[in-house]
Amino acid sequence: MTEPGRTLFGRRARLRWIHLILGGALAMPYVLAGSVLVVPFTGVDDVFASLPLQLGSFALGLPIAALTSLFPPTRPLEAGVVRWLCGVEADRLAYGPARTKGEKGRTAAWFTLHLGAGGIIAGMSLAVPPFAAALVLMPFVPALHDNRLGLHSPFDQAWGLALAPVAGVAMLLALAGCAAGCGALLARWAPALLGPSPEARVAAAEARAADLAVRNRLARELHDSVGHALSAVGLQASAARRVLDTDPEFAREALAAIEDTVRRTVGELDAVLGVLRECDAPGDAPAPTLAADLDGLLRRTRAGGARVTASVAAEPEALPPPVSREAYRIVQEGLSNALRHGGAAVAVALRIDVVDDQLRITVENPLGAARGPRPGGGHGLRGIADRARLLGGAAEAGGADGVWRLHARLPLKGPA
Repeated sequence: MTEPGRTLFGRRARLRWIHLILGGALAMPYVLAGSVLVVPFTGVDDVFASLPLQLGSFALGLPIAALTSLFPPTRPLEAGVVRWLCGVEADRLAYGPARTKGEKGRTAAWFTLHLGAGGIIAGMSLAVPPFAAALVLMPFVPALHDNRLGLHSPFDQAWGLALAPVAGVAMLLALAGCAAGCGALLARWAPALLGPSPEARVAAAEARAADLAVRNRLARELHDSVGHALSAVGLQASAARRVLDTDPEFAREALAAIEDTVRRTVGELDAVLGVLRECDAPGDAPAPTLAADLDGLLRRTRAGGARVTASVAAEPEALPPPVSREAYRIVQEGLSNALRHGGAAVAVALRIDVVDDQLRITVENPLGAARGPRPGGGHGLRGIADRARLLGGAAEAGGADGVWRLHARLPLKGPA
């Protein structure tokens, strides 16, 4: 089918035509109500015997339709039908009842427009096809061009009969064009009249942004907690296996560190999953902080054989809670990065101090022991930068002079 043919008779055009016919069917009760109002002013009992009175009844019925559209089910029902028949994307329509004055006004405008255009197209769909068919068949059926009124008619002439089928086909094409045009206009106007208000769109965008922020935060927590635990447990288990016969005491310490690491990680994992389940688990398993958990983190890291020297020239207990939590995760990821790339015997230097109301964290290790982002990975350093940025600080990592250095600055006042 050619493009004009699809525009007039394609599946989408047919569905939109059905949508208009449904509007015409919905308009009939309102036309009857309008005819009741017309009778007292005209004194005519049979309103439908006169075309002007029919149009007057139709015009009076539309305001009544606008009033009834204020019922809550109107907008959800109309939006569902528009999505199904007019091909409008679901996310461009609002399915809840109209609540504000603006939403109710736009719903009334849409319902009136749907019934008005639908009534016109439905009336044309009932009247035009039979007349057009009569014109097409007129040259072949003499009874169709008999003029019983005795008036002059172009169909009394040969040229009139020859053009009658052309006029009938043109009328059918005009009807299809009117239906397709009205359907396209309704589909274009539907999002503006049935879609969410600008305020609702802003609220939905803010909700999506908040949900994305929560997802990113949970992803960072899982990556830092579980990733560090797996790296540490693997190195500790490897170290314990190597010295199991020659240094049983070290093996026992490594196994104890594994047990402690797994227990703490399971608690943190339950806390994160509790957030996903929207339960109260996070309150039962608080996030680790620099003040309460730094010593345990260093002990578990050293239990695997890593040589970690720590210089803490700050008072972790005096840090704001958000800074203390994020600082712990930054230190944890810095150590994890060194362990993943340097192995159990890597030498790591950790410095934590406060300068100019900023908490400074520096993690250094031999350049070969930390290569930054890995193929298929690299989320750790990006997560560190995100944590620092959310608190109004900054973080950078890189290698120079044979040393890989991770440096983060977290403000103790302000955005945190």
